Amino acid sequence: MSVTAAKGFRAAGVAAGIKPGALDIAVLVADQPVTTTAVFTQNQAAAAPVILSRESVLRSASKRGIVINSGCANAGTGTRGLANGRTMTETLANEIGCEPGDVLVCSTGAIGPQLPMELVVPGIESAASQLGASVESAARAATAILTTDSEPKQAVLESGGWVVGGMSKGAGMVRPNMATMLAFITTDAIVEQGFLQDVVRAAVDASFNSLNIDGCESTNDTVVVMASGASGVAPDPIRFARAVEEVCRDLTSRMARDAEGASRVVTIDVTGAPDDAQARAVGRTVADSALVRSSFYGGDVNWGRILGALGTSSVTIDPESVVIGYQGVVVFNGGMRASYEETALLESIETGDFAITIDLNIGSGAAHIITTDLTPEYVVFNGERS
Repeated sequence: MSVTAAKGFRAAGVAAGIKPGALDIAVLVADQPVTTTAVFTQNQAAAAPVILSRESVLRSASKRGIVINSGCANAGTGTRGLANGRTMTETLANEIGCEPGDVLVCSTGAIGPQLPMELVVPGIESAASQLGASVESAARAATAILTTDSEPKQAVLESGGWVVGGMSKGAGMVRPNMATMLAFITTDAIVEQGFLQDVVRAAVDASFNSLNIDGCESTNDTVVVMASGASGVAPDPIRFARAVEEVCRDLTSRMARDAEGASRVVTIDVTGAPDDAQARAVGRTVADSALVRSSFYGGDVNWGRILGALGTSSVTIDPESVVIGYQGVVVFNGGMRASYEETALLESIETGDFAITIDLNIGSGAAHIITTDLTPEYVVFNGERS
């Protein structure tokens, strides 16, 4: 189970016909109004459901449910898209007996098309009639939110009488500040809203915001966390924060391994930055580079491309102080190529995942970035008409 592992939550996934022959409407419902917080895309062209849900969370931190569709992003759809998003919240609210303002809405899929509401409304009604807390119900919901993903992504962590569970989707258009990724996390721990918000923002920064598959920020990315308190347990704050972060990291890793066309996952650990935020900025700049990620595909120890990317970062660096390593082997130090056994290192990264380290040696800030190689398959996949 994932989102239904925590007490007080039910879920469902149905095939409404948005994506022929596939599950495409998911609902997640709490048995009663629960503490809720969310983080949204920073893309200025945010989709209609992001606009609506962001406003809803600002109005009230108590929610009953979320309705999600895949197969259509409801982005770039104007006032009609906003109206359709409202209709989705109203439909689920009518089915579960709450106000539309108690329901959040999310969408994912192609940008531009209008939602086929003649299919969406009956789909939401059908999903609401099938709500359950079983493994199967959670799995169907996790499947219904997918687009180009090859498999559902779920995670659960139990600790001291309370549970954190989550589901996510995302395999492309993924960059720090989140992406065409959606994540929904539930817990039955007793958690105050302000603390929950702080925990979620920190966990998102350490996980989803450290993932970069293709350098493209989406119009729809959303992370929602709901706390029912149904376990009756108020957890240790530090343990709870670690649990939420661990679930987020688990989902992030699953997304990276399912990235569109990718053949390997590459981690970039940046240290020695002025602070953690600037370390993330440096890591993002490196992971944004098509040249760098192309070298990952070829298994090339091309520290020159990494150095070039570092030089374009918003963070001021001193090339003489930078140290770059592949698989623990220093390849650049003191402003020039370091001495290392090239043949052995190339063999170690010829296939499979590998790790890169970048030490700026100008501070104590650190960040862990997850990315993938840039492959011909990715280009072919995303070159197709959508």
